[in-house]
Amino acid sequence: MAEDKSGDEPHPLRTVLRNGVLAAAVTGRAEPAPPLDRPWPAGLRWTRFLGFGRLPFGLVTNLFWLVLTAVIIGGTNAMLRDPVRSDAAGYPGDGSALLIAFIVTAPLALRDRHPLAAWRMSFAAMAVVGLSPWPPGMPYIPAGAFAALMCVFTVTVRCSRDITLGVALLAFAGVWINDADTAPGASALLLVPLAVGYAVRVRRTSRRQLAEQERRHQDAEAVLTERQRIAREMHDVVAHHMSMIAIQAEAAPYKVEAVPEETRRDLAEIRATALDALTEMRRILGVLRSEDGADTAPQPSLDRLDELIGNARAAGLQVETLLDGDLAGIPPGVGLTAYRILQEALSNAMRHAPGSRVHVEVSRDDAIVWLGVVNGPPAGGQAPGPALPGGGHGLVGMRERAAALGGELTARPTAEGGFAVTADLPEKARDRS
Repeated sequence: MAEDKSGDEPHPLRTVLRNGVLAAAVTGRAEPAPPLDRPWPAGLRWTRFLGFGRLPFGLVTNLFWLVLTAVIIGGTNAMLRDPVRSDAAGYPGDGSALLIAFIVTAPLALRDRHPLAAWRMSFAAMAVVGLSPWPPGMPYIPAGAFAALMCVFTVTVRCSRDITLGVALLAFAGVWINDADTAPGASALLLVPLAVGYAVRVRRTSRRQLAEQERRHQDAEAVLTERQRIAREMHDVVAHHMSMIAIQAEAAPYKVEAVPEETRRDLAEIRATALDALTEMRRILGVLRSEDGADTAPQPSLDRLDELIGNARAAGLQVETLLDGDLAGIPPGVGLTAYRILQEALSNAMRHAPGSRVHVEVSRDDAIVWLGVVNGPPAGGQAPGPALPGGGHGLVGMRERAAALGGELTARPTAEGGFAVTADLPEKARDRS
C-alpha cells in the first residue's frame, strides 16, 4: 500500500500566509523611493505662484512630514506629561514620556523614503507601549495610531501583495492582542488605509502598464515609419528603373527591322530577368511595409478588446462599450489596425482627459468595421497630463493605418469639450485609383 505523505506537504494557504508575514517582518523590501526632485502633480502646480511650488515636490513633501512629525511629537509629549497622567502611579518620568512620544511618531517622517522600515518601527513601538501598564486607560496613543495607519497606507501603495498581506495580518493580530474591547473598531479603521492604498496601487500599476504599452506602440510605429520611408524610396528609384529596363528590352526589337535572333533572345532574357527582379523587389517592399516584417509572433486583434478596455478603466477612465455585429473572424490586418486605433484613442483620452467618460463603439456590417471613441472633458479636479517626449504623431499614425486599408479616419473636438475619433475599415481594400 502506498504511503500517504499528503500530511507532510505544507498547505498552500499556510505557505502564502507564512511567507507574507516573514516578508513583512524581516525579508521584504519596498519599491525604490521616488526621487526627491520629482515634479509636482498636475493638480498642485498652482503652488508655484505661492513660491514653495518652485521647489521639487519630493523635497517639499519630505520637509512637510518632517515638520508635522516634530509638531506631533511636541503635542504628544505635552499630552503624556499632563498632570492627570504624570501624577498616576508608574509614571516613567519626563524623559521617558518624550522618548515614547518620539518612537511612536517618528515613523511619519520616514515612511516616504523607507515605508517598510517605518511600519516595522511603528509596529514595534505600538507593541511596546501596548504591553506596558502606562499610560493607564489608553490602549493607543493617538499620534502613534495615526502614524501606524499612514505607514500601512504607504506600504500598501509601495510594496508587493505578499508584503501587504503580511503587514495586514500582523496589524490585525496586534490590535486584537493589544485590546480586545477596542479591536473591532480598530480593525474597521485599519481597513481604510488598506483599501485606499490598494486602489492607489492598482491605478498606478495600470498607468505604468499603459505607458509602457504606449511606448512600445510608439517604438513600433517609428520602425514601421522608417520601413515605409525606405520602401517608398526603393519603389521610386529602383523599381522604376527596373520597369524601364523591362519595357525597353521588350520594345528594342521593334525599333530595328533586322535584329538577329540571338539578340532577340538576349533582349527577351533581359526583360524576363528584369521582371523577375521587379517581382522580388515588390515582395521585399511588402515585407518592409508590413508592421511585423518577418516576425511571426501573434499580433493583437479585437479579441483582446476586453483587456484593452480593462486597462483603460483601471487607469481611471469611465469606459462604456457598445459592440454590434460579428466581430469574430475579422481579417488579421483589419483586426490589428482596429486594435491599434482603439489603443491610441484610449491612450489619448487617458493623457488629455483623465477620469473622463469614454464611449467606445465597435460594429461590423457589410464587410466594414466601424470604430468610434468619444471622450468627454477631464473629470473634476483632474488636469491633462504633460505631452510625452516624441509624441504628437498619434493621429497621423491612426490616419495612415486607416488609409492603408482604404478606410477613413476622422478626429475632432466635441462641443462638450471632449474629443471624438471615428474610423471605417473595409475588410477588402478599396480601389483608390
